Amino acid sequence: MTGKGRGARRPHGELVADVLAVLWQSGKPMTAQEVNTVLGAGLARTTMATILTRLHEKGTLRRVPAGRGFAYEPVEDAAGLVADRMRRELESEPQRDLVLKRFVSSLSEDDEETLRRLLLEAEGGPA
Repeated sequence: MTGKGRGARRPHGELVADVLAVLWQSGKPMTAQEVNTVLGAGLARTTMATILTRLHEKGTLRRVPAGRGFAYEPVEDAAGLVADRMRRELESEPQRDLVLKRFVSSLSEDDEETLRRLLLEAEGGPA
């Protein structure tokens, strides 16, 4: 689209990120209408319902009955969602060791130290 009409379209994923941010901040399940109200984007109820349904189908949200419809809440927090995406990317790559090597070599010293500490903790070593 060229941005004519009711306004320019958001960049891909921005609306989904905004929806997830609203749900994470809420801390409770929300209906499409509630999310739409908080966002204040003036979207049609059906548009918001579609976004929430698709996120549910992807496993990003869980839904609970709410009146005649559903309320939605995130399955994971933001960090969990990013970690899951990183894991899926790694699993899709046949040269996992090369990907990990390049990833680790691109880390800052602080991040590298944090990763070492977390690996030791995961093995049951000293914190």
